[in-house]
Amino acid sequence: MSWDRPFAQPVPLPKGPPAQTLRHAADYIRSLPPPERERQEWRLAIQMLIDAAEDRGPMLFAWMGIVRALEANIEEVLDTERQRLRRGKPKQSKLKGHRDASI
Repeated sequence: MSWDRPFAQPVPLPKGPPAQTLRHAADYIRSLPPPERERQEWRLAIQMLIDAAEDRGPMLFAWMGIVRALEANIEEVLDTERQRLRRGKPKQSKLKGHRDASI
């Protein structure tokens, strides 16, 4: 079992330097808040890391699992931000009298 196996291509992380090895990726996952770490994407990434460390799975799958979990997190943040912006915008019906008369 080797957690020091390097990725063919480093995994860019949102905080800190990219993950170069399985150990770096595992350390990043351990730093996540428990509710986020328990999400399905992260559980799959963890399983792929363990499989790669125990030579039961390819490093590429471990890399892909982490990248996919990171992308899922970004998508959720963007969706939350979109919802927040929608709530802050006035509705179309409130702007009825604010149309350009030349059109």
